[in-house]
Amino acid sequence: MNILILGGGGREHSLAWAVLQNPKCDRLIVAPGNAGIAAIADCATLDTEDGAAVATFVDEEAIDFVIVGPEAPLAAGVADRLRDAGVLVFGPSQAAAQLEASKAFTKQICDAAGAPTAAYGHFTDAAAAKAYVTAQGAPIVVKADGLAAGKGVIIAETVEAAHAAIDDMFGGAFGGAGAEVVIEEFMQGEEASFFVLCDGADVLPIGTAQDHKRVGEGDTGPNTGGMGAYSPAPVLTDAIAERALAEIIRPTMAEMAARGMPYQGVLYAGLMIENGAPRLVEYNVRFGDPECQVLMMRLGAQALDLMQAAAEGRLRDAQVNWADDHAITVVMAANGYPGSYEKGSVIKGLDTLPETSSQMVFHAGTSLRDGQITSSGGRVLNVTARGTTLAQAAAQAYGMIDGIDFADGFCRRDIGWRALGD
Repeated sequence: MNILILGGGGREHSLAWAVLQNPKCDRLIVAPGNAGIAAIADCATLDTEDGAAVATFVDEEAIDFVIVGPEAPLAAGVADRLRDAGVLVFGPSQAAAQLEASKAFTKQICDAAGAPTAAYGHFTDAAAAKAYVTAQGAPIVVKADGLAAGKGVIIAETVEAAHAAIDDMFGGAFGGAGAEVVIEEFMQGEEASFFVLCDGADVLPIGTAQDHKRVGEGDTGPNTGGMGAYSPAPVLTDAIAERALAEIIRPTMAEMAARGMPYQGVLYAGLMIENGAPRLVEYNVRFGDPECQVLMMRLGAQALDLMQAAAEGRLRDAQVNWADDHAITVVMAANGYPGSYEKGSVIKGLDTLPETSSQMVFHAGTSLRDGQITSSGGRVLNVTARGTTLAQAAAQAYGMIDGIDFADGFCRRDIGWRALGD
């Protein structure tokens, strides 16, 4: 198969790494890719949110299968354009992608499906939103309704902080994503990520993970796109996973199908778990980043078979073959992230590190300049390792980090602390 992956971050590097292990893959192109991806696959310059341009490229390059990495092309309807052209594609339709593109839409689906989630209000003006916050009290969660690159969520500890977040959102801090706002109850418990594949009819669980959103150790400081992750997540037991499937995911899929927008692709359910009961925090319509990195490390070559089965409507006969192992990924970010940061810093030592089925550095925001790897984003590298225990995987990952010379970068040294502390 000739395969095209859309995207250029750490998620897409890990997807490419897994896909290339499968003998079905004859040629792999990633658009736009990054410096790490370019070392293992062909990279192409392409407007990944332009469905017509992607469809033309697919035709010219004789692509058999397209895997859409980020959410923006899905929200822009790229998967629809490809399906209309008869192309096999992994990723939901524009209508189904509203599960991530609009938090208010997801709340409406949950209400219709009876799926447990946080109490909420949906607002289109600041005054009404502030009045709701004042009535509810704090802590409370303020969310931009639309896509905000994982940053449009403010956990406000005080009413005043929530009011300020509302002003920021309606004032354009998150662009068009904040034109509408969803305000939610602050849920107690421990958060974890549950990943399932969907083919419009059937659902197949493919793994659990726990992300670390806060920039500082001990889960302190502002939210980021994710500073690291590990899989599996002990808090998401088999019993809780079954309950989430029965109470949240399958009812959501049934409601989507009933509305004429059957869901096909990967569905990422962010869950809050308290006393053994899961509630939905949010849906994402793509693999999480950096959760994808630990899932791909554990799945390997079978990831392509599973994604193809979802795209072809064959999940009923598919199964996941798990090893009894653990994986961890640690994000190396540019100093200043998630605020302002410098680009262009040279990164050395990567060529001395192992590249195996249990140790990989996935590039998230890198470029190749004058023969040197340089930083080109806030999250720059995903140092990823697998082991028979989480402690072993963590030791390997941090050992690799110690071999990287990235003077303008930093990482958290406590990824996996909840599970490692048990």
